[in-house]
Amino acid sequence: MKEIKIESTLYIYDCIEELPKEAFSLMQKAIEARGKAYAPYSNFNVGTAILLDNNEVITGSNQKNASYPSGLCAERTAIYYAGSQYPNNRVVRIAIIAGSKLKETNKPIPPCGAC
Repeated sequence: MKEIKIESTLYIYDCIEELPKEAFSLMQKAIEARGKAYAPYSNFNVGTAILLDNNEVITGSNQKNASYPSGLCAERTAIYYAGSQYPNNRVVRIAIIAGSKLKETNKPIPPCGAC
C-alpha cells in the first residue's frame, strides 16, 4: 500500500480587483465567455476560461436546449475543446463565473457536478 497526501490552499479575496494579475486576466476572459452562454430556460449563465501549459487560453460557456436541464456546462465545453485542439497540453488554471440573470447571487456557487 502507498499513501498519498493531497493538500489544498484557498485564498479568499473581497473583490475581483484584489486578484493577482494572472488570475484577474483569466477571470476577465471567463466573464466575457459568460456573456456567450445560452440558457433561456434557467437564466443561469456560466463562463469559464482555462489556461493551458502552452499559455493558450480556452473559454467556454454553458449551452442549454429545449431538453432542459440537459445541456453542456461551461467547464465541459472548454475542457472538451482544449482536449481536441491541444491534446498534449495540461490545464494549469481554471477561472469560473456563474450567476442568475433574474436575481443577485452573492454566495459561492458550486459546480453542477456533471463532469
